[in-house]
Amino acid sequence: MARPRPVGVITRGTTNPNRLRRCDRWIAATQAQRLRRHDGPPIVVDLGYGASPVTALELHDRLRVVRADVEVVGIEIDPARVAVAAPLARPGVRFALGGFEVPLPGGERPVIVRAFNVLRQYAEDEVETAWHTVCGRLATDGLFVEGTCDELGRLSTWVALGPEGPRSLTLSWRLSGLERPGIIAERLPKALIHRNVAGEPIHDFLADLDRQWAHASGHAGYGARQRFRVAVEGLRSTGWPLLDGPARWRLGEVTVAWSAVAPT
Repeated sequence: MARPRPVGVITRGTTNPNRLRRCDRWIAATQAQRLRRHDGPPIVVDLGYGASPVTALELHDRLRVVRADVEVVGIEIDPARVAVAAPLARPGVRFALGGFEVPLPGGERPVIVRAFNVLRQYAEDEVETAWHTVCGRLATDGLFVEGTCDELGRLSTWVALGPEGPRSLTLSWRLSGLERPGIIAERLPKALIHRNVAGEPIHDFLADLDRQWAHASGHAGYGARQRFRVAVEGLRSTGWPLLDGPARWRLGEVTVAWSAVAPT
């Protein structure tokens, strides 16, 4: 019987070492209990890892500190990239050919799927279908993390989705030298990047954050982390439903409920 064709198309595949560190850090910190309470070795998928499997290897390094028996599966739609990655497989890391259908042997279901800089190369009207396909493959308590970042990983954004759909949007900045938080607009996930216009919630959110950053300029002398924390506290005080707190903010990171920034 012929193998089913992977769902999706081959993308550029560009990547860099340490590019996804911000998202990896968030997964390790905020999703640790999700990994720990899973019966048996939890499976985490790096979907669309690109021309180099380095992000899958780095993800395993970071998550095995949380749970030693975690298994990372790098999935790529390009057979040539899978062939390149195969010799780098090791205990806890394997590679497979596939796409948004997330093929795993024996009906295995991943606890977490991470896909970065993949849907950015698709049309906006293809995003929801891809989300639905991946979420349909998750474990009962699974999470799909879909996002994008710049080439060096200094600006990153991602949407966290459960089987029922999107739950939150996280934005993460390298605070050193940050001129204003709104520059992250160029790295929004595909579902939002074309929505940063007047009348859309994500535009209002970023505009409010920039205003709070400006208001917090007096704290710049205490460092960028302190200024960012004060700015985000101001953002929360205006009513935005933020889902994290100062421990994450000091890292240059903030998470907001998806319902508050979803496209109109």
